[in-house]
Amino acid sequence: MSNSIDKCGALEKFSQIAAKIGNQIHLRTLRDSFATIIPLYVLAGVATLLNTSVFPLLLSGDALKYATLWCTAISNGTLNFCAVIICALSGYFLARNMFYKNPLACAVVSLSALIVLMPASVSATLSSDSKDSVNVVNALIFDNTGVKGLFAGIIVGLLASQIFIRLSSIEKLKIDLGEGIPPAVADTFNVLIPMLITLSIVSLFNVVLLVVFNLDLIALIQYVVQKPLAQLGTSLFAVLFIYSMGNLLFFLGIHQSTINGTLLQPILTVAISENMAAAAAGERIPHVLTMVSLDNFGQLGGTGCTICLIIATFIVGRNKASKAVCSMSILPGVFNINEPIIFGYPIVYNLSLLVPFILIPVLGIAIQYFATVLGLIAYMRVYIPWNTPPILSGFLATGGDIRAALLQAFIIVIGVLIYIPFVKLSERTENLQLAEEKSKQ
Repeated sequence: MSNSIDKCGALEKFSQIAAKIGNQIHLRTLRDSFATIIPLYVLAGVATLLNTSVFPLLLSGDALKYATLWCTAISNGTLNFCAVIICALSGYFLARNMFYKNPLACAVVSLSALIVLMPASVSATLSSDSKDSVNVVNALIFDNTGVKGLFAGIIVGLLASQIFIRLSSIEKLKIDLGEGIPPAVADTFNVLIPMLITLSIVSLFNVVLLVVFNLDLIALIQYVVQKPLAQLGTSLFAVLFIYSMGNLLFFLGIHQSTINGTLLQPILTVAISENMAAAAAGERIPHVLTMVSLDNFGQLGGTGCTICLIIATFIVGRNKASKAVCSMSILPGVFNINEPIIFGYPIVYNLSLLVPFILIPVLGIAIQYFATVLGLIAYMRVYIPWNTPPILSGFLATGGDIRAALLQAFIIVIGVLIYIPFVKLSERTENLQLAEEKSKQ
């Protein structure tokens, strides 16, 4: 009895800690920012898919050249400018999450701060065939505005907004124009001095780094923060551990995005961004695990790979209520929406289903990882919506590799076989509980 109480207490404490992590204001800001930018990644993914897999098969000569230009233009407006966009979004959502009344001003400050920190001159080659380079002034490069500058955009956006919001709370820094002034004009003058001070601080910091240490802050963030964090955050062990904790939360009734959306999504979204950029440029794809890996190999039918549970229930299930829930959950499950089965089957607090609910996603992600490393399937290179149906999603995410779709089918079969004994156990446990309740009446 005491052991079960201790376990319940430990689970409750885990839930509280996870909820605090999920509600941490800066992590919540990152989650909101990346959720907003997802349509751009989807568009970039479509362009990458067409450019690398579709157009070369259908077109040639000038037609292929012009089609490629279209894809390049899409990439330039999405992947190659995503650091600037995420910087503004980080400032905007931080202000909203801190209940600051003028979030657009924070977005403007964040964006300006990032541009202030960018080098005033860059080195560029004269042509793709030439090794000679020239120094170009007053130019922005995609290395800073695109996926390589994503973490710089995030950090600068958060820090600049934080400074600006703090300064804006100081009454002495507000310019009072008196009554009768339109609110828009009054708001502009209220943020004028805090905005000037914030950008001056950022600019001074940039000058000191450049003059004293000969350092470029954005490049420094790329090498000191982005690369190590990407290596750590995309490692198999780290992803499986954090993802399993998120799934455990869902078992306890708290949505898995509380953990996965705040800790994994930012890093793994950057990873798929870098994969798409590399694929578009014809370069080696760097990351095995990305956000697309989790969505399409660890979440088949939704969290816990519940499409496997639905199939297993139809094969061996005897409980009419469970089958009815599965019947209603088929269509949402095809699009990876599984709240009906999570709470209706139920999976929440159903200890009989805990093991497969945690284990099968781990197996799915691990199988995809090793299949990619061994060259059995292509690298994830296309960002597709998380609710793309299984089988189709594997084909699209890898740029048209049919082997990835077959691998998804294989994982589903494995998942069904694992779920089958636990479905039987769940029904047996439920029957015993019903019999016990009847005996007490």
